[in-house]
Amino acid sequence: MAGKGSSKLSFDVRALFAGCASRFTPYIPFFIFALALFLRLLPGERMVDDAYITFRYARNIVNGLGFVYNPGERVMGTTTPLYTLLMAGLSFVLRTQNFPALARWVNALADAATCALLVSLGETLSGQRRVGIAAGLIYAVAAFSVTFAVGGMETSIYILLIVLTALLYLRQNPGWAVAATLALLTRPDALIFLGPLWLDYILRILLKLRNTKYGILNSQFSIHKTVAFFIFPLIVWLLFATFYFGTPIPHSIAAKSVTYQLQPEEAFVRLWQHYSTPFYEQATLFNLPYGNFWPLPGIVLYLSLYLISALAFLRRDSRATAILLYPWLYFATFAIANPLIFRWYLTPPLPFYFLGLLGGLSHIANSLSQRLTSYVLRFTFPALCALFIFFSLRAWVLAPDHGPARPAPDMAWFKLEQLYTQVGKELAPQLTAQTVIAAGDIGALGYFSGARILDTIGLVSPESVPYYPLPKDQLVINYAISANLIADRKPDYVVFLEVYGRKTLLADSRFTANYTLIKKIATDIYGSDGMLVYQRK
Repeated sequence: MAGKGSSKLSFDVRALFAGCASRFTPYIPFFIFALALFLRLLPGERMVDDAYITFRYARNIVNGLGFVYNPGERVMGTTTPLYTLLMAGLSFVLRTQNFPALARWVNALADAATCALLVSLGETLSGQRRVGIAAGLIYAVAAFSVTFAVGGMETSIYILLIVLTALLYLRQNPGWAVAATLALLTRPDALIFLGPLWLDYILRILLKLRNTKYGILNSQFSIHKTVAFFIFPLIVWLLFATFYFGTPIPHSIAAKSVTYQLQPEEAFVRLWQHYSTPFYEQATLFNLPYGNFWPLPGIVLYLSLYLISALAFLRRDSRATAILLYPWLYFATFAIANPLIFRWYLTPPLPFYFLGLLGGLSHIANSLSQRLTSYVLRFTFPALCALFIFFSLRAWVLAPDHGPARPAPDMAWFKLEQLYTQVGKELAPQLTAQTVIAAGDIGALGYFSGARILDTIGLVSPESVPYYPLPKDQLVINYAISANLIADRKPDYVVFLEVYGRKTLLADSRFTANYTLIKKIATDIYGSDGMLVYQRK
């Protein structure tokens, strides 16, 4: 009798637990939303330099100067027109020009929405809600997400739009085309995601065609409506950009392709490292003996998990093909193009990569629990997810050594931006509307000084591009300022890290004869001997 009672009690406890879980489950996306929002508001503002370029464009729009960086110069120097217009629109409506604060709130809300959507996307792809819940939780704490949300970049809006596109596409909602075109207007590399998606869509439409009038007309109407949703906003922007800037192609793309000089394998190696440590495992494993070898087995392990999940997802819905290809097409595209991999380039594939890895893990856990009776195996998936969250949290620091004294990802580093902010604010009272400052990192300096900027990389200054690439013997790192550019353009001030000019400006007699060092700020960033501020004599 005692044995039967114990069994009954065990059954009742499990049933009670299952009942509580089922009642709580519908509220999980709201909890994840709130967690993600909190974690993005917690660190405070830790702006990335490039974000200030967007803010200056937006500020000039609001102030009636036009879609320009330097007043009177119509140069398409931003790759994120939608985010720029969003910042300008919110500034106008809310009557504030505190763009860093606007960006932080917009990005926090966007990332929170992304984390909540991942719950639905994971369940749609895998048929298991726990895959989506795990992906949402891990992305909520991921350093690569939080860093650029608090850094003011467009990354959060972009990822929200491609995740929404994927979910709507799988649900066969024509609204996916609207989300897709908005994603493309936020980042041009959305083409990596959208190209296969459109190919899949068109092939499916063609396969649906029947030799009946109804079937043909119905399919034609469907594709025309979807294409119209995608094309119309895009055409509006392309016409405006062509008329206003002279080209719809951002000038920054061409500038970056010639200014930075890299080894042929640099992008590939950086992407390999990233894909083998998606949960920021290096913060933990690299401190262990032989832990620095983790990228070798790591890429094999994670690729295997991804392939397992891909097969399982495709058996459920072959529409997932284009979505599952995205992380690896992203890897291949950037590895072949070999641009300088800025940190925020590494974030977009992560939500889909997480879903693939967690889907594979869940599939293996399910297979083991069906074959083996051990009760412990039921906790394999949540235990490993907890480990991934632990790895991700190890990327955070409770007390950063600069900026707001609040917990933040260790990679949310902005010491360079702080230096440029200091210089910009100090120079601002001395400047006129005609003053020109030359610099390679123009974001914070241009935003806080308000001066006309000669961008020595060429993002907003097309006149700089012909001076590059420089001979390799003039480089200390992957970039240096052209001495000929400064000699020809004669800016009033030149602000740069010493390493940018060690073998060019500082070794050029024309520069040393015509410019005086008025300030040196101690720093060893990138191996520099300080940040230097020169004024024309």
